Amino acid sequence: MHLPRRSQKGPPERVARKGRAGSGSRRRGVPLLGAVDCGPNACLIVGLGNPGRNYSGTRHNAGRQAADRVLDMVEVLARGKWPNGRITLVTSSGSRFLVLVPETFMNLSGRAVAPLLERYGLEPEQMVVLHDDIDLPLGEVRTKQGGGTGGHRGLNSLADTLGDKGFRRVRIGVGRPPAGIDPADYVLDRFEAAEKETVERAIEQAAQKALAAIMGTDDGA
Repeated sequence: MHLPRRSQKGPPERVARKGRAGSGSRRRGVPLLGAVDCGPNACLIVGLGNPGRNYSGTRHNAGRQAADRVLDMVEVLARGKWPNGRITLVTSSGSRFLVLVPETFMNLSGRAVAPLLERYGLEPEQMVVLHDDIDLPLGEVRTKQGGGTGGHRGLNSLADTLGDKGFRRVRIGVGRPPAGIDPADYVLDRFEAAEKETVERAIEQAAQKALAAIMGTDDGA
């Protein structure tokens, strides 16, 4: 998948270092909101997209929309932000975890994710990344653990910055562009009116799958 043309890991820690929820601590820029509960499952959801009103509702922001949908489905404990992202500490079904929406452009997503993983003592395998995928039909949602990036520049940025492709992905199908349309332009366009109902269902399904990964109930399909 194509993106618009714009211009050290430590040992795994299953529970993040503790801090006061909402304390506003900003060591290395990333707010420390409190401990998260990983266990054998994921404890971070990342929604890829581009920031700003000009990109709202575009195909490339499907992952970002799904992350915002997750926030509608959980209890918010604390919020924080820094120039490269906004994070929320939430709880659902007894699990405490983080939701990150990067405030970088898609091809710089790693700049938001890497310092957050370091700050909370997490490994790439402990996150679930929500993203658009032109290689899936419109509205189809699939999960994938590790593997290639399919040319998706947001995933490329994560893999390059983290040096690891082992993170779980929730892929949201946006369909292939029509003949003669550059994929980079296609993903920056908004969904057609006739597509919106299908997209909304896919966003809901993707959010549910991300939560299932956190709870350890995702079937991997």
